[in-house]
Amino acid sequence: MTRIIPTDKARQGHWGRHLLLILICGLLLAFLAWGAVEIYGRMIAPPANTVSAMAMPPDYRSPA
Repeated sequence: MTRIIPTDKARQGHWGRHLLLILICGLLLAFLAWGAVEIYGRMIAPPANTVSAMAMPPDYRSPA
């Protein structure tokens, strides 16, 4: 005998607060990881206002 199941009972899961909470927590964790990488990147970056002698090419237009 075939069992008749109503369409509202045949769904696998619910779209509710639980799913919204999981999505928001995942988004917050992604922002925290992004912030940590940004902070780490700024900590290891060389200072922008210093220029070393090796970085500047010689001026070939001036007479020696």
